[in-house]
Amino acid sequence: MKVAVLFPGQGSQYLGMGQEFVQTSQSCAEVITQAESVCDFNLRHLSFEGPMEELTRASYLQPAITTANLICLQAFREKMPNNIEIAGYAGHSLGEYSALCAAGVLSVIDTIRLVERRGYFMEREGEKNPGGMRAILGLSINEIEAVINAYEGDGEVTVANYNTPQQIVISGDFGALDRVSSTFEEQGAKVIALNVSVANHSPLVQGAIPDYAEFMATIPFLKPEIPVYFNVSGAPQDNPDEIRAMMERQIASRVKWYELISRMLDAGIDTFIEVGPKTVLKGMMRKIVPKGVKVNSMQFDTPETLDKCLEKLSSLS
Repeated sequence: MKVAVLFPGQGSQYLGMGQEFVQTSQSCAEVITQAESVCDFNLRHLSFEGPMEELTRASYLQPAITTANLICLQAFREKMPNNIEIAGYAGHSLGEYSALCAAGVLSVIDTIRLVERRGYFMEREGEKNPGGMRAILGLSINEIEAVINAYEGDGEVTVANYNTPQQIVISGDFGALDRVSSTFEEQGAKVIALNVSVANHSPLVQGAIPDYAEFMATIPFLKPEIPVYFNVSGAPQDNPDEIRAMMERQIASRVKWYELISRMLDAGIDTFIEVGPKTVLKGMMRKIVPKGVKVNSMQFDTPETLDKCLEKLSSLS
């Protein structure tokens, strides 16, 4: 059995995420205390009690979800059997920072410092260049790219996330999104607007990169202790300078999730654990794994679901 740990990103939030672990584990409580020391808002209150409209703001949401992921990771490490070894880490978009922390590239404090600034700069660009994101279900990447490449109207639209062969997310300003979405619907696709406040992974947030890169230069990056598979390349990378450069570009670059998971499968990883809120990545896994390939996929974000996850791991090892 080769195990990978995956971390979710924006869109997986809910009120109360991580709360039960914080209430029952001192080390989990210490994670949120560390995160609160970095943030200039009441992280605990917003994560546990909302309101959801405030939590959805990029500058609040990015540190909140990352903190929830790291709380869940701490709970997992407290209970993980000694015979379980992690073969790789990955995180979807924002979740990549949790993967870097898990692999020893970043400290908890520096991870939260980075995502707090990342959220701030991306929210700033979102206010300058309003836009959103939409999931397109039922068309291939080639079909979607053909429509976008042929689009000659006003505004920006691009492929933001290549999540699965039949689930691709586009990002851009609202007018361009409306126009290409109509074409996709005419071709039989289902279009779903995502609950985000910024056109992530598109040229509309490109302006965040210089300021974010300047801040990132103040944060030490170490070599991963365990391989991390990256969104920008879909592959592992262990050079700290290269990792830093990829994390700068990641803001406006495509998330190559399908390629990333395919690379993990090629490396022999057969067990995937989603560590953090909701089951978005577990759901994607069913649509990525080729027919006939057996993988184990699980998720937890509460003490109860962690126990179920550990039971399954014990039965497999």
